[in-house]
Amino acid sequence: MNIALKGVHYEISDRTKEFLNEKLSRLDPFKDLIVTVDVTVTKQKAGFQVDSNVHFRFGSIAHLTEEHLELYPAIENLMHKLDAKISKEKEKIKNHHPHVHPAKEEVEQS
Repeated sequence: MNIALKGVHYEISDRTKEFLNEKLSRLDPFKDLIVTVDVTVTKQKAGFQVDSNVHFRFGSIAHLTEEHLELYPAIENLMHKLDAKISKEKEKIKNHHPHVHPAKEEVEQS
Protein backbone atom coordinates (compact mmCIF):
# COMPACT_ATOMS: atom_id res chain seq x y z
CA MET A 1 0.00 0.00 0.00
CA ASN A 2 1.50 3.29 -1.13
CA ILE A 3 0.67 6.51 0.71
CA ALA A 4 1.09 9.98 -0.84
CA LEU A 5 0.66 13.18 1.19
CA LYS A 6 0.28 16.56 -0.50
CA GLY A 7 -0.41 20.09 0.73
CA VAL A 8 -2.15 22.82 -1.26
CA HIS A 9 -1.61 26.33 0.14
CA TYR A 10 -0.30 24.51 3.22
CA GLU A 11 3.11 23.10 4.11
CA ILE A 12 2.60 19.73 5.79
CA SER A 13 4.71 19.75 8.97
CA ASP A 14 6.50 16.74 10.41
CA ARG A 15 3.96 16.62 13.25
CA THR A 16 1.08 16.53 10.76
CA LYS A 17 2.83 13.80 8.72
CA GLU A 18 3.28 11.71 11.87
CA PHE A 19 -0.37 12.24 12.81
CA LEU A 20 -1.56 11.23 9.32
CA ASN A 21 0.71 8.17 9.24
CA GLU A 22 -0.54 7.13 12.69
CA LYS A 23 -4.15 7.43 11.55
CA LEU A 24 -3.47 5.68 8.25
CA SER A 25 -1.90 2.79 10.15
CA ARG A 26 -5.49 1.86 11.09
CA LEU A 27 -5.80 0.71 7.46
CA ASP A 28 -3.15 -2.01 7.87
CA PRO A 29 -5.73 -4.83 8.13
CA PHE A 30 -6.99 -3.77 4.69
CA LYS A 31 -3.60 -3.31 3.01
CA ASP A 32 -4.19 -6.37 0.82
CA LEU A 33 -7.23 -4.59 -0.71
CA ILE A 34 -5.65 -1.14 -1.21
CA VAL A 35 -3.07 -0.15 -3.82
CA THR A 36 -2.63 3.57 -3.04
CA VAL A 37 -3.98 6.19 -0.68
CA ASP A 38 -3.56 9.83 -1.76
CA VAL A 39 -4.22 12.46 0.93
CA THR A 40 -4.40 16.16 0.05
CA VAL A 41 -4.59 18.87 2.72
CA THR A 42 -5.89 22.20 1.40
CA LYS A 43 -5.83 25.42 3.43
CA GLN A 44 -8.95 27.47 2.71
CA LYS A 45 -10.10 30.87 3.90
CA ALA A 46 -12.24 29.35 6.63
CA GLY A 47 -10.43 26.20 7.73
CA PHE A 48 -9.09 23.10 6.07
CA GLN A 49 -10.24 20.59 3.50
CA VAL A 50 -8.78 17.09 3.59
CA ASP A 51 -9.32 14.89 0.51
CA SER A 52 -8.48 11.24 0.05
CA ASN A 53 -8.42 9.05 -3.04
CA VAL A 54 -8.25 5.32 -2.36
CA HIS A 55 -7.43 2.97 -5.22
CA PHE A 56 -8.52 -0.61 -4.56
CA ARG A 57 -6.93 -3.73 -6.10
CA PHE A 58 -10.19 -4.68 -7.80
CA GLY A 59 -10.31 -1.42 -9.79
CA SER A 60 -12.63 0.69 -7.67
CA ILE A 61 -11.66 4.23 -6.62
CA ALA A 62 -13.14 6.04 -3.61
CA HIS A 63 -12.94 9.82 -3.22
CA LEU A 64 -13.68 11.20 0.25
CA THR A 65 -13.67 14.82 1.44
CA GLU A 66 -13.88 16.41 4.87
CA GLU A 67 -13.94 20.12 5.76
CA HIS A 68 -13.40 21.58 9.23
CA LEU A 69 -12.15 24.76 10.85
CA GLU A 70 -9.20 22.87 12.38
CA LEU A 71 -6.88 20.40 10.67
CA TYR A 72 -6.72 17.51 13.14
CA PRO A 73 -10.49 17.09 13.62
CA ALA A 74 -10.83 17.12 9.80
CA ILE A 75 -8.28 14.29 9.56
CA GLU A 76 -10.08 12.34 12.32
CA ASN A 77 -13.44 12.69 10.57
CA LEU A 78 -11.93 11.67 7.23
CA MET A 79 -10.44 8.53 8.81
CA HIS A 80 -13.87 7.56 10.18
CA LYS A 81 -15.36 7.98 6.69
CA LEU A 82 -12.47 6.03 5.19
CA ASP A 83 -12.95 3.12 7.62
CA ALA A 84 -16.64 2.96 6.78
CA LYS A 85 -16.00 3.10 3.02
CA ILE A 86 -13.37 0.37 3.10
CA SER A 87 -15.62 -1.89 5.18
CA LYS A 88 -18.46 -1.29 2.72
CA GLU A 89 -16.24 -2.13 -0.27
CA LYS A 90 -14.99 -5.27 1.48
CA GLU A 91 -18.59 -6.40 2.08
CA LYS A 92 -19.39 -5.86 -1.61
CA ILE A 93 -16.59 -8.26 -2.50
CA LYS A 94 -17.81 -10.89 -0.03
CA ASN A 95 -21.45 -10.67 -1.19
CA HIS A 96 -20.57 -10.62 -4.88
CA HIS A 97 -19.30 -14.21 -5.07
CA PRO A 98 -21.57 -16.70 -3.28
CA HIS A 99 -20.07 -20.14 -2.72
CA VAL A 100 -22.83 -22.23 -4.36
CA HIS A 101 -25.10 -21.07 -7.16
CA PRO A 102 -28.77 -22.11 -6.55
CA ALA A 103 -29.38 -23.07 -10.21
CA LYS A 104 -26.49 -25.56 -10.13
CA GLU A 105 -27.98 -27.29 -7.09
CA GLU A 106 -31.28 -27.87 -8.95
CA VAL A 107 -29.47 -29.39 -11.96
CA GLU A 108 -27.43 -31.73 -9.76
CA GLN A 109 -30.56 -32.97 -7.92
CA SER A 110 -32.42 -33.86 -11.15
